[in-house]
Amino acid sequence: MRQRPKGSSEKSNSSVSSSVEAINNGKETPLYDNTKNVVVVAKRSSYVILALFVLVIYGSWGVYHYQFESLPLPLTLEQVGKRGFSELEAMKHVEALTQLGPHPVGSVSLDRALQYVFEASESIKKTAHWEVDVEVDFFSAKSGANNLVGGLFNGKTLVYSDLNHIVLRILPKYASEAGENAILVSSHIDSVFAAEGAGDCSSCVAVMLELARGISQWAHGFKNAVIFLFNTGEEEGLNGAHSFITQHPWSDTIQMAIDLEAMGIGGKSSIFQAGPHPWAIENYALVAKYPTAQIIAEDIFSSGAIKSATDFQVYKEIAGLSGLDFAYMENTAVYHTKNDRLKLLKPGSLQHLGENMLAFLLHAAASSNLPKDKGESSQDKSIYFDILGTYLITFRQRVANMLYNSVILQSLLIWTTSLLMGGYTAAISLALSCLSVILMWICSIGFSIIAAFILPLVCSSPVPFVASPWLVVGLFGAPALLGAFIGHHMGYLILQSYLSCTFVGRKRNLPMIVKSDVAKLDAERWLYKTGLLQWLILLTVGNYYKIGSSYLALAWLISPAFAYGLLEATLSPARLPKPLKTLTLLIGLSIPFLLSSGMIIRLTGTVIGTAVRFERNPGSTPEWLGTVIIALFVAAIICFTMVYLMSYVHISDAKLPIIVGTCILFAISLGAAWMGVVPPFREDTARAVNVVHVVDAAETYNEKPVSYISLFSSTPGNLVKEADQIGEGFVCGRDRFQDFVTFSVNYSCWTDKGAQTGWVASDIPAISVEKDTKDENRITQIIIDTKLSTRWSLGINTKEIDDFLLKDAADLSDELIPLGEKSSVDGWHIIQFSGGPKAPTKFTLTLFWNKTRAAITSDYEEEEKENLLLRIRTDFDRQTPQIEKVLKKLPLWCSLFGKSTSPHTLAFLSSLPVDF
Repeated sequence: MRQRPKGSSEKSNSSVSSSVEAINNGKETPLYDNTKNVVVVAKRSSYVILALFVLVIYGSWGVYHYQFESLPLPLTLEQVGKRGFSELEAMKHVEALTQLGPHPVGSVSLDRALQYVFEASESIKKTAHWEVDVEVDFFSAKSGANNLVGGLFNGKTLVYSDLNHIVLRILPKYASEAGENAILVSSHIDSVFAAEGAGDCSSCVAVMLELARGISQWAHGFKNAVIFLFNTGEEEGLNGAHSFITQHPWSDTIQMAIDLEAMGIGGKSSIFQAGPHPWAIENYALVAKYPTAQIIAEDIFSSGAIKSATDFQVYKEIAGLSGLDFAYMENTAVYHTKNDRLKLLKPGSLQHLGENMLAFLLHAAASSNLPKDKGESSQDKSIYFDILGTYLITFRQRVANMLYNSVILQSLLIWTTSLLMGGYTAAISLALSCLSVILMWICSIGFSIIAAFILPLVCSSPVPFVASPWLVVGLFGAPALLGAFIGHHMGYLILQSYLSCTFVGRKRNLPMIVKSDVAKLDAERWLYKTGLLQWLILLTVGNYYKIGSSYLALAWLISPAFAYGLLEATLSPARLPKPLKTLTLLIGLSIPFLLSSGMIIRLTGTVIGTAVRFERNPGSTPEWLGTVIIALFVAAIICFTMVYLMSYVHISDAKLPIIVGTCILFAISLGAAWMGVVPPFREDTARAVNVVHVVDAAETYNEKPVSYISLFSSTPGNLVKEADQIGEGFVCGRDRFQDFVTFSVNYSCWTDKGAQTGWVASDIPAISVEKDTKDENRITQIIIDTKLSTRWSLGINTKEIDDFLLKDAADLSDELIPLGEKSSVDGWHIIQFSGGPKAPTKFTLTLFWNKTRAAITSDYEEEEKENLLLRIRTDFDRQTPQIEKVLKKLPLWCSLFGKSTSPHTLAFLSSLPVDF
């Protein structure tokens, strides 16, 4: 008897089962020769699979740690000298600004923050190089209207008044032409009323001040000026950037804009928007010391999945500028809450951003070829991503198109050729292997969604993982992996059964048991190749829609395909399949995991952190929705990244350990959340709530406005536990619908206790009809008095009103909002006003009615009699006695949450009906 020599594939596996003899009875054609042959079948040990999973987990965590958590050492002024960047010097500015407490627009603390930045700028001016001009301008913007159309601003007009900014310009003293071409570096001084703003964005202001100090010693060799804009009003709708771009004389000289922002606190500041012209990102890649940039963040941000905006939108949309947008994204759950404070700012965070920015500004300011095509959108945008935070790769979209098209065409050619050669059997095998991937997705998503629905039933919060994001691994990752494996294995069994049958006709000399073993190996290979097909489809879709992050699909397609072609492919159709080599997986998956694993962990953390502020209209969505979205996200990651490894498991002994292990991990995680061993929120990762003293003049009782204290949350889940701890007679439910003009509250807790004190009737906004012309072209003139409030929101019913004009009542020549086309959402156009203490409080609103209203029947008018024409909310950053009492009793795991659309702690509501 002769044995077929064992090939390298058998040697590469840890365990090899013994052979089954295929006996030639003389009536059939032998497989290899006319004697007995031995077929060797791989039987992988479960330890090999365990080692692979451990390698994936620890390797991914290692990539994430090196890419996002390894920060440079903070440097002192003595270490860097006059021309370098010192984090310790920048931290002095952060400390000074945060000690002022929250400093929103219109507050005394914001005036103090402005004064501090102004004095620091004057100090830089005094110590600058003798051949450098440093100009400091305390700029007071006139009233204006910010009418952005993209993203969050559809259906809105943002009006501002009495905003002050500090503008610092640095340029060479003896090269006046440098002032005609400038690079803008911008961030905002103001914070939301609920946070001291250490991350958002005192850290950015501090970096800019320290950059300005260093650049003031270099600028004598510049060809372009550098302008540092410290604006206010960003938190109220990007108003500071808008007022500067539309009003300041230096704005016409700007050729490129760089915005510094924070969606969390500390860590590495990453580029999450670049362009549209590729010059900035390409030159940043040349000089940045610790580059961190991922175009996938830009794809997600621009898709609207993250409900936020930055000043960079103003610079692109209004000024037509290209540039870079940076943001801190560490610990995003603290965004706009009390925990945005100094103690959570990691050492090295400012050093990382500062050194990168200093190198780039020195390079860009000395360049003579800044992009000059303002307002022109470059069709050849740049694709960018960093490798381990050390190297930044950039290439143009046209290069990406050629590369992607080439790979897609070659892949389709290979698949077509292989199917033609394989015939009907190959086509059926491909279809069944695709079925296994479909089943993998269905079961993975199904299992993870079931887990998401279980959580609200057994846990005190539907999002019990916010304070401990690692829980997501067990709560969603484990069921998603279990479902993916079960679905994939069901498809594998169907495919293996079919392949066993096909060997009856093709290899008649093989015993049935041998045919079954060979079919297993063939099925394994088909499943691996279907993983390639999955990424090919994703690459094709991404290339068609010009999605920047399609490079990830390219990496997950090319690298595994190369490894398979190098180590597994054979040109001999008569050769039976061999087991996949472990080396094939190691080589094929090393590059994809290197490029994507750290970024996936960072994105997962960001998605989990946004659960704190998931509900824009509290109570309007099911409690489970946010959890389901996270579950879907985790399941998608599992199905995309584990598809190759899944194909490697089916002929091993690891099936039962995978099932048992994932079930145990899920049970432990669920038990920890259920029993409260791991609390959903902590003092430093708090639940976002709003406590508002509401005075509703539109709803009266005994001819007096209805007044109550309202407690609601943008974090999913009820507020029964919080209300019980506070006491004060709070009742929770959906019985009191609250319309705050910019958003609505469907679920809240409320109490009337002490609500009639702490406010006066003279603070209630007044809406009075001064003149109403009822003819074919009906025009109504309204006087609006917001009393002492300089932060208010007004809703105008666009089903009734065709156009309107808003003026300052004290200066009727000043048209705050001129006539013109107005966008609307759900039949309403919203005016949001914010300003300083000197902002106007009386306005004239001229309404031009829709002409079609004259043709409306009286029956229709009767039905619409109770409809509102105008709705108004005025805000006061004032704590009434009852609000103070509630805030003192507010649990430590809760924090007030601020944003441009939410009210402050005292809000007055009023309205005007259609038939006034």
